[in-house]
Amino acid sequence: MEQQKKIILLAGPTASGKSSLAIKLAQYYNGEIINADSMQVYKEISILTSKPSFKDRKIIKHHFYGFNSVKKIFSTGLWLKLVLLKIEEQLQNGITPIIVGGTGLYFKALTDGLVKIPNIPNDFRSKIRNYHKEIGQEKFFKKLVKLDPLSKNYVLPNDTHRTLRAYEVKKFFKKSLFELIKETKSNFNKNMFKKIFINTPKNLLHERIEQRVEKMFKEGAVNEVKNFLKIKVPKELSANKIIGISEIKSYLQGKTEISSAKELIKQKTKQYAKRQFTWGRGHMKSWEMIYSSNINDLLEKAINKIS
Repeated sequence: MEQQKKIILLAGPTASGKSSLAIKLAQYYNGEIINADSMQVYKEISILTSKPSFKDRKIIKHHFYGFNSVKKIFSTGLWLKLVLLKIEEQLQNGITPIIVGGTGLYFKALTDGLVKIPNIPNDFRSKIRNYHKEIGQEKFFKKLVKLDPLSKNYVLPNDTHRTLRAYEVKKFFKKSLFELIKETKSNFNKNMFKKIFINTPKNLLHERIEQRVEKMFKEGAVNEVKNFLKIKVPKELSANKIIGISEIKSYLQGKTEISSAKELIKQKTKQYAKRQFTWGRGHMKSWEMIYSSNINDLLEKAINKIS
């Protein structure tokens, strides 16, 4: 019986119709929905993050939506820890886990495992960063390749962040970051994962994004941002990156017209969707790409790929 258990992963760009398909799949497979969207974890922002509606959440059980405060740090590691426990519980109870969202890194952590790197002391990291500043990225990258030849296959010469990370891991642990990545495994048999990506055509996706942004404003996005600003969330926290917050803030401060704020949100959302497609092409090559403008046809295509 064990081999018949499934973990359905449903990804795709923003506004591609993931939530509607997820509900249909949950009804078909006796499933429950688990959030894989890093911005839908926040309790104070619902409209701008397009969280599933209260009505949808009454039809099917949804997990890890709107439970984390915007003032609290939330990471991929924390998400994975919660989700692994929930999946185990669902599988034991004969429920099909359906993980839905647009955060590629969450899916990667679930299917490939998350690299466990113990903390590197701050003073050690500071020394390396100072050395990097002193000699520049070009020379530092050459030093990295000499120190850790494996890195040449995984790090681009102009990727400062990854260059520094690979260097400090090798220097401190005497082991390559990329050896650690290879040793990392998922908690589940890879055959259990049924991976679906909704490959919506660009022109239709842009049309849906335009409609979604208009709907957000009708539903009270301006008031949502007003309330968010009262919370005074520290600048460095991720919730500030939610598309719409800085644009509506500019409108509230009288720096821009509401029509300009809307247009900018539409533009940034389209750019975000493009990044999600790019991630999909680079990291989701083994996923099944499906599309139909009709939800029942889309469901049928998904079932054919899953079964």
